[in-house]
Amino acid sequence: MEEDVSAFLGRLAHELRPRAHQWADLLMARMRGELPELWQNEELTPVALRETADHVTAFLDALEYGRDVSEVQAPPAALDVARRLAERGVPISTLLRSYRLGHVTLLQLLQEETTRFTDDRQLINAATHRLIATGFEYVDRSSEQVVTAYQKERDRRVQRRLLLTNEAGRRIGTTLDTTRTAQELAEVGSDDFADLVTVDLLDSVFHDGEPQPPTDATALRRVAQQSVLNGCPDSPVGTGRSHVYPAKSAPAEVLATGRPLLLRVTASDVPSWLAPPGPPAFGFHSVLLLPLYARGTTLGLAQFVRHRTGTPFDDDDLLLAQEITTRAAVYIDNARRYTHERHTALTLQRSLLPQRPVEQSAAGTAARYLPSGSRAGVGGDWYDVIPLSGARVALVVGDVVGRGLHAAATMGRLRTVVRAFADIDLMPDELLTHLDDVVIRLQREETREDGEISATCLYAVYDPVTRVCSLASAGHVPPAVAPPSAAARPAECPALPIGPPLGLGGLPFETVQWELPEGSLLALYSDGLIQSRERDVDASLTLLRDALAQASRSSESPDEACDRLLAALLPDRPADDVALLVARTRALDPGHVATLALPSEPAAVSGARRFTTDTLSAWGLDELSFTTELMVSELVTNAIRYGKPPVHLRLILESTLTCEVFDTNSTAPHMRRARTFDEGGRGLLLVAQLAERWGTRHSREGKVIWAEQALPQRLP
Repeated sequence: MEEDVSAFLGRLAHELRPRAHQWADLLMARMRGELPELWQNEELTPVALRETADHVTAFLDALEYGRDVSEVQAPPAALDVARRLAERGVPISTLLRSYRLGHVTLLQLLQEETTRFTDDRQLINAATHRLIATGFEYVDRSSEQVVTAYQKERDRRVQRRLLLTNEAGRRIGTTLDTTRTAQELAEVGSDDFADLVTVDLLDSVFHDGEPQPPTDATALRRVAQQSVLNGCPDSPVGTGRSHVYPAKSAPAEVLATGRPLLLRVTASDVPSWLAPPGPPAFGFHSVLLLPLYARGTTLGLAQFVRHRTGTPFDDDDLLLAQEITTRAAVYIDNARRYTHERHTALTLQRSLLPQRPVEQSAAGTAARYLPSGSRAGVGGDWYDVIPLSGARVALVVGDVVGRGLHAAATMGRLRTVVRAFADIDLMPDELLTHLDDVVIRLQREETREDGEISATCLYAVYDPVTRVCSLASAGHVPPAVAPPSAAARPAECPALPIGPPLGLGGLPFETVQWELPEGSLLALYSDGLIQSRERDVDASLTLLRDALAQASRSSESPDEACDRLLAALLPDRPADDVALLVARTRALDPGHVATLALPSEPAAVSGARRFTTDTLSAWGLDELSFTTELMVSELVTNAIRYGKPPVHLRLILESTLTCEVFDTNSTAPHMRRARTFDEGGRGLLLVAQLAERWGTRHSREGKVIWAEQALPQRLP
């Protein structure tokens, strides 16, 4: 039967070969009916028809000569069509759907022909199965090659666009000259993107005051143009000349509405505002019209025209051109309005985002609270995880002396106080000092007969940028640290200066710092975890270190590590409350942190703005560029004017975009309301209005002024 099927299919293919082109026409007709989006460009039809005929012929060859379809190479015409569709932005799913549609149609035609060549039902069934298997294998093989060609073309196109975007960022806006900036836009746009680029600005841009809104008779001046042809013979308006676009024309509509437009034209209907004087000499076929719109003001119009490049503009090209022209419009507006007007426009155009719960990403955390099994009542153990500025996180574990409702209420009050102090970015030892003062005041206010208020607290701050953990203890047991699973070192309880419990007063606290490898397990706990009637504290600490090390070696999650520690150390009914907080540290991707050392001179502010714009562009946050640049300008200016060198600028991209400016002056700035004729006093007010959160963080070396912005919703 195997030989009969092969011989039958070979004879069938031989007999059907003269009808290959007829079948190709049938396949094309069906695909044109079901996938009309593929045939919007008539230039593609002859190539696609040749591709279809080549596919039919190649499949018949495989049947007639018994060729291995896994070795079949896709016809060159098929690769050509894939590249053209990729160049036009047709989705790969549409291309693959055309393959599936053609495959099904061809199999249907072949199956119909088998019944005309034989009445043997068994042979027909076997031949049908062979046709289906061979057809699927052929489509898989050929579509794989076609997808590869498609993806290579798409990658090349994306790379070209990235290069163009980078070139635009590098070459546009190098000066504060309006005409030069417009010419830079035209030169960038004519490099492997458009054949002709023109830039028109409203005449009112060159006059004092705000540009007037465009009307049907708004005068424009052609300030720049660039063509792939020498001398711009394809432009109807000379550089430097004023002109008016006809009412109801496409450019007038774009100026009036402020919306970009992709326009298709043919050689027979080139509009008068586009065609140069004389007989038609250029094959204009597509035009991008984009308003030069910046900070609520329409400044002019940019045109991108193709006549020599065969591929027309598509929606992706429109978005790319819009990004370039938007940037150029801002640079043009910078030259016109300079700093004061730019600040005002950004303030009016940008509104604050509503505050949302901030999810910290510095460490994966899990926590447990277990009340004691005794009848003494609920204690005052607590833990907390507090997101801080600069992508940092504070880890807190505390224990209020005593039991019952009063201890629980005191714990709640202290938790609130710790959160308030953490929000103003105090160092661990300073936070505990202020917390100690609060406890002392609470003692004075209380008139209880069962003893004074006292508590212990361990406060740790982990920075994923530097991987440094800063800790201070007020009478609390030190934490345990286990290295990452790949490390061979055991877990340990590092030496930590333990200060007095809260409420004693008069004695200092001390901050220590550890550098933790990424993936370390850090366990903070109350003394109820290691106190037991069956063993001493040293034995409990050994069990704790061993269990934590095993959790790290097993790459357990913090949640699983909590369960392991509790199972190893606690009896069924613990004698004391237990608070346990386990964190697995993370390190921030170095690519998400950008640092710049700044000289202490006013000229450094412009360098900080450029550094900010370039960094945000690399991170894909161009829409935040203007706001962040404004804040950087104000903060760096304040640091240079009122602070002490050295001055550093740091940008951090995590769940928010954070801007930090460091200087060695410990004096914190304050926001005030400037009077009408004051020259200063508005900088921090602007920062406070533009930022979602801002504040000051002090250290031994100086202070950091930071400001956070929420990321656009399109980013994870």
